Amino acid sequence: MLEDVIQYSKDSWGLIPLMVVVFIIGIAVIIERYFFFSTSIKLGQSLDLDLKRVDQDNLADVKKVADHYSKSAQGKLVLAAVESHGKSEEALERDIDETIMIQIPRLDRNLWVLDTCVTLGPLLGLLGTIIHMIQVFSVLAANTSQKVSSVTGPIAHALVATAVGLCIAIVCVIFLNHFNKRIRLVVNQMELIKSMLVGRLAKG
Repeated sequence: MLEDVIQYSKDSWGLIPLMVVVFIIGIAVIIERYFFFSTSIKLGQSLDLDLKRVDQDNLADVKKVADHYSKSAQGKLVLAAVESHGKSEEALERDIDETIMIQIPRLDRNLWVLDTCVTLGPLLGLLGTIIHMIQVFSVLAANTSQKVSSVTGPIAHALVATAVGLCIAIVCVIFLNHFNKRIRLVVNQMELIKSMLVGRLAKG
């Protein structure tokens, strides 16, 4: 079995091991982003509930919320609002919007890797299949007496690379779309938190 895998890797010019590496990288990003968004969304929901308990213009309680959630993306908005306390509503909104824009790259970090895996997986698979097919037809050209039945096996092996590439793309695109939805959810949380902060801290 192991010898067959090694031989197939050689026949594909090392593309199969490369595709395995691409898949492992994609899985690593999926795991990291999954736990990041799970934690971030839970913190955002908890922060939302804590802010609802804060009275109008109660800076002390807002500071407590900011300190408690200081490491989260949503918590950065509360910190920005505390630092901008006393400003007009327009100025406070502008400062919080700037913080949201700063936090956006934190949300979509490494998602370009998944996007690359979605594109690269099938392309590498197709290339591996083409390389293997070229080798099969080269053998046929050198020995025309071979029966067709003796060629179907190698052709089937050649299609394995395409199947592997498609599997990589399918897994990665499912989670890429899932994470894009999570980003929209976190941004919506940020917009709600901004509205709550402006309502509690802005000066008329």
